[in-house]
Amino acid sequence: MSNDALNDGGEQPGEQSGEQRANSSQELTGRQRLVAGIWPPRVTRAQLVVALLLFVLGLGLAIQVRSNSDNSALRGARQEDLVRILDEVDERTQRLEDEKQRLDDQRTELENSSDQAEEARKQTVEKERQLGVLAGTVAAHGPGITVTVNDPGGAVRPDMLLDALQELRAAGAEAVEVNGVRVVANTYFSGDGGAVKADGRKISAPYVFKVIGKPQDLEPALNIPGGVVQTLEKEQATVHVARADDIVVDALRPAERPDYARSSGQ
Repeated sequence: MSNDALNDGGEQPGEQSGEQRANSSQELTGRQRLVAGIWPPRVTRAQLVVALLLFVLGLGLAIQVRSNSDNSALRGARQEDLVRILDEVDERTQRLEDEKQRLDDQRTELENSSDQAEEARKQTVEKERQLGVLAGTVAAHGPGITVTVNDPGGAVRPDMLLDALQELRAAGAEAVEVNGVRVVANTYFSGDGGAVKADGRKISAPYVFKVIGKPQDLEPALNIPGGVVQTLEKEQATVHVARADDIVVDALRPAERPDYARSSGQ
């Protein structure tokens, strides 16, 4: 067979027709257009806003998950400790309800009394007695607890004693005395470990709190997980709590007359 016949009847292997070369050129051009469409990326303002919102949302979720995974003071508490804490909260709520009811009863008695002047006088005397106990100007006695804090290493700081006092107040303490110092609303602790002062008066270990209140509320408040007793024991101090039917708080504060304030009735 001649060369002309080969040329007329077919193409040599590896050779492409003009139509195939055109298709290949068009395919390459399409790929180039696709690459040109996605790179470099074109970001619109709306896409930036959405990306920023997603970033903020993700950051917030990460912070929330981390905070939820942090150890808390109650995470490792036993079931009976959690039940006791819940009971204490319920008891505080009940005390507030009882106080509200007592005040409502006093108001009703005053409104319905035939001798309102005499009833008002009785309530005034009772209120004066109660305020005297709170102000530390009169002695008081009643059921409560005695808390003794031994500090052989002198590591108990003033803020630890203040924490103990705050826990007792929150649990319903009505009158408190610490090493002969009557505790009032503005009582403070100062100094350093082993050299503590209460209202400017130096006190030394053992620190003895005489507390009048409901013993069933006061003692558990000190023994909650991570509370006062555990904190003091970490400082090698020892805490002893004793309940009593009658605690006497007889350290007194002098009654101070205000310099400028006067009763509106004068």
